[in-house]
Amino acid sequence: MESLNFSVINKLEGTLARTGVIKTPYGEIQTPAFIVGGTQATVKTLTPEQVSDLGGQSILVNAYHLMLRPGADVIKSSGRIHKFMNWDKPTFSDSGGFQVFSLGMAYKKGIDATSHSLKGDAAQAVHSKSQLTKVTDEGVHFRSHFDGSKMFMTPENSMEIQHKIGADIHMCFDELTSPLAEREYIKKAMDRTHRWAERCLIRHNKLNSEHTDRGESQQALFGVVQGARDEELRKESAAFFAGCDFDGYGIGGVFEPEEIQKTVKWVNEILPDDKPRHLLGMGAQPADLFLGVEYGIDTFDCVAPTRQARNGALFTYDGRINIKNSEYKNDFGPIDGECDCYSCKNYSRAYIHHLMKANEILGLTLASIHNERFVVRTVDSIRGSVVDRIFFDYKKMFLERYYGVESARKFL
Repeated sequence: MESLNFSVINKLEGTLARTGVIKTPYGEIQTPAFIVGGTQATVKTLTPEQVSDLGGQSILVNAYHLMLRPGADVIKSSGRIHKFMNWDKPTFSDSGGFQVFSLGMAYKKGIDATSHSLKGDAAQAVHSKSQLTKVTDEGVHFRSHFDGSKMFMTPENSMEIQHKIGADIHMCFDELTSPLAEREYIKKAMDRTHRWAERCLIRHNKLNSEHTDRGESQQALFGVVQGARDEELRKESAAFFAGCDFDGYGIGGVFEPEEIQKTVKWVNEILPDDKPRHLLGMGAQPADLFLGVEYGIDTFDCVAPTRQARNGALFTYDGRINIKNSEYKNDFGPIDGECDCYSCKNYSRAYIHHLMKANEILGLTLASIHNERFVVRTVDSIRGSVVDRIFFDYKKMFLERYYGVESARKFL
């Protein structure tokens, strides 16, 4: 039984960039591709039909959120995630590892802030005490961010939850560390992530063998490379996963364009060419997309396009705008005259400005359609530029226009 098949179609000389096809039981993904963020089995404010119409090839859901609400058993009883959310294309599921740490430990305000004064095990102890999260070799004790109830996540039950959800591609349960933590603790967490990955793979394979009701529709598992910003540790983690029998690889803990230029390159120079590589939760700036492809990323996911849209921040080819600003009250042009999305074809900046100021839900939908289409279309165009061997010309033109010539230099 086969869970997925990956073929590399084109490679760009002098880079790690490539195009390819991921074949899953629910269809193909032309890579590189942006995987639309649908955390709670929904892309916020959009229907699955709208996601498909704007070019979304695949949706990523989150095991942490879905195990809390509505529960993995409910999703399994419905016929698993494709049936539950009425999406008939490929799906990814994140393990919930990031959310266990980010929601249980207030990632930006907790880990990063504390790490300025406390490092390594000391910082981890403070987080565990104040945020009621405790990491052990067996798993992670934490509290639900909904009601404070005690929870315990292990590699094995992360696999069990993800199999009940039934996405085509799962991620191993891994330990997130602050990029500012001491090297000793980052090393300790990375080693634990490797041990957890081995346990995930064993449980995953056992569950796949028991899926008699799924026929040939087996589920794939990606190992997740960690190691923060440390070159030696990232390479060690990549080498570990390259030696394991995973269907593909996720790269975690990379949040800024500058990190992609270093960290992703370190990792993808080691990971095998014949398996797909996914960048988890990247920032969705245009620079992220170009740099990710250049350094060997096949798929990305991020919730930023819809999150920013709900706040009025809209992408245009000349940079990001805030549609809530008063300058758009009497602007009757589209969000972007070069965009082919439903919103730009049918509505004006003035109308969306009005909807946002009036707190009308339609404003969120139209803004989200535009932002998702902008990112999906950008990655599709990047893929085309690799095929046509014009990647660097396209990258320079796009980023200089979006950021300005001076600001774009650091990405070129």
